[in-house]
This record gives sequence, structure tokens and C-alpha cells, in this order.
Amino acid sequence: MKHPLKTDFRIGFLGAGQLARMSSLQAFRFGMQVSVFSDRKENEPVQFMTPYSWSGSFDDVESMMEFASSCDVITLENEFIDSKILAELQRRSGTPIYPSPESFALIENKLIEKQTFENAGIPVTPYKLIESQDDLNSFGDKYGWPYLLKSSKGGYDGYGNETVTDAESAKDAFKKLGGESGREIIAEAFVDFTHELAVQVARNEHGYVVYPCCETVQENHINVAVKAPAEVDESIRLKSQELAVTAAEAIDGKGIFAFEFFLTKEGDLLLNESAPRPHNSGHYTIEGTVTSQFENHVRAVCGLPLGDVSMIKPAAVMMNLLGTNKRPAVIENHEKALAEPNGHLHSYGKLESKPGRKMAHFTLIGEEMKDVYKRARECTKVIKI
Repeated sequence: MKHPLKTDFRIGFLGAGQLARMSSLQAFRFGMQVSVFSDRKENEPVQFMTPYSWSGSFDDVESMMEFASSCDVITLENEFIDSKILAELQRRSGTPIYPSPESFALIENKLIEKQTFENAGIPVTPYKLIESQDDLNSFGDKYGWPYLLKSSKGGYDGYGNETVTDAESAKDAFKKLGGESGREIIAEAFVDFTHELAVQVARNEHGYVVYPCCETVQENHINVAVKAPAEVDESIRLKSQELAVTAAEAIDGKGIFAFEFFLTKEGDLLLNESAPRPHNSGHYTIEGTVTSQFENHVRAVCGLPLGDVSMIKPAAVMMNLLGTNKRPAVIENHEKALAEPNGHLHSYGKLESKPGRKMAHFTLIGEEMKDVYKRARECTKVIKI
């Protein structure tokens, strides 16, 4: 691999949405060039930023070869690809991919992910692979109703998930999610939790850095806000960071990783999900920490020393701005947010808005969490997209 700070060095992103866009902005800061491969028909946010853009299928190595051969290193924006495809793309193009196909294979679907972290001694939410109606019923009998059915691969923001309340709704949800058509479906018990927490870890040959433990605020299975640091006991924050580092080590990860936890009413931490890429829960780090998750993403996969992750101010709040209308995207009623001292508005450059789609975010940093959270909510509640 060429020296990453040589100005013809090119980093490639599999996926062209807002996560790749925000990582690309940091790659440009380092003087790098950016290639991108999209599996969507419409133009995506990164494709407006670079002339090196390809579109095709994540299932077709051949369609990705020209993209891969143009890069000095490749990294991921999402998990909607198979580890065997990544391994074949790396082998045929000769371009290194991070996280490596071997690391990705250990977490590429929800079943394998649970097994990997369980084998590493990390507590996870109770789960079971569902193969029959009997499995649906026995899981409910053992762990209680309601519970969640999840597509093992490809779900996000509530998509690919169904809450089931009895045997009949479980049967219907299993069919709806594709279980009868051969799609792998797992059941997860509902956890009686007080907080949902997240920790980002960046790791490469230089070592690792672990970001503050933050709290994610969820509505309808969508993360609507993030508070950093989480308003939980310091011992819980430290334990979540320790578990996150253990999880990154368990897959020998090189890159940036996010780990989401449930804090139970009994004070236990259960690892819920992971992501081998930047994560929505870490957007606050752009203004909230010395080195953002996006900069450390680029640093990590390019083999550069990792940056300081200390917080700039004692409190940071990130508000997700979701689409409110089905129309060409435009941010309205943003004046209060833009006028807020230490407030930062980020639009993702998506052309079309639709209700519930992540279109932008707003971050506010300050001295005291209660005040910062209140002001951030007030600034963003009037915004329409």
C-alpha cells in the first residue's frame, strides 16, 4: 500500500451514503483522493463529491473490480455485503480491505455476531435461530411475550424487525420477514433496560482508542438523539468501554467499530449489536471530541496513528433530523439551530426526503447536559425537511 499521505493515495468506500460522505470529508483533509461504489440506482451523497464513482451490485465481484483496482485501500459504509464477496474482491484486485473479510465474517449477520461475542465471554441479549413454528412458540414460552424477530442480515432503523406478541403474530412476522422463503431469522428477548448505550472503538496496528460511553434515545426503533457522556454511573461507562474493546479485539478489527449495549434494571450490560463502520451514535464526535469517529475511521484503515478522543466540552448532544415530507429535500425552519452558539447543522446531501429517513443532524456542545439537551431539542423540533 502506498504512503497514505501521498496525494495520489486513494481510499475507496463500499457504500455511498452519509457515513461515507463524512469519512470522505476527513480523507480530503489528509489530501487523499476518494473512490466510491454504490449499489443504488439513484445518486448518493458521496457521488457528488468525487469524480471516481461506480455503481453496481454488492453481489457481483466483477462489477466492483474497476472500482477496487482504482483504490489503495477499501473500507465499508454498511454491512449489506457478504464476507466471501469481500474476500474474493480483495484477492482478485490485490487491494486491502478493512475491516478485513476475516473480521467481517465474524459479525456479518446477527446470529454469527451473537455467537462471536458470546464465545469471547461478552454478555449478549438472549437469542435463538428460528427454523419452525415450534421454535417461535418455545422462545416465547422461555423468555416471555412479546419478543423481537429479526432478519439476520440487512436490517436497520427498525426495518427487518418485527415485535411479536403471541404465536399467531409470530407466525405472520416470520413469513413477512422471509423466514418461509429461506431467509435466516432470529428471535431476541425483550430486555428490561433503563438505558441504551453505545461506545465507538478505533483500532489498528498502532493500538486502539475508545470513545466516551454515550446514551442513545430511541423512538420507534430509530435513534432520535445521542447524549455524551451517558448519564449513568461512571463504573457503568467504564465497563461498557472495556466490553467494547474486548469485542473489537475478539474480531481482530482494523477500522472504526460501534457497540450498542442495554443497561438492565439490575445494572448489567448486555451487548445488543455492533457495526464495523462509523455509526449514528458517534456523530456527536465531529464537534464533541478532539478527533471524530470519521477521522479515526480514515486513520485506522490507512494505518495512521489514531487521534485523541477526549471531549471538547463536558456535554454533547446530537439530534437526528428525519424527513418529514415526501419531496425534494430542503431544510426549513433552521434559523434557530444555526443561530445557536456551539451548534452545528449537518445536511447529508440526499436529494429526496421521505418521512423517517435520516436526512441531517444537529449537534450542540456545552457545559451541562440537562441544559444542552433542552436547547438542542428546542432548536430542532421546528425543523422540517
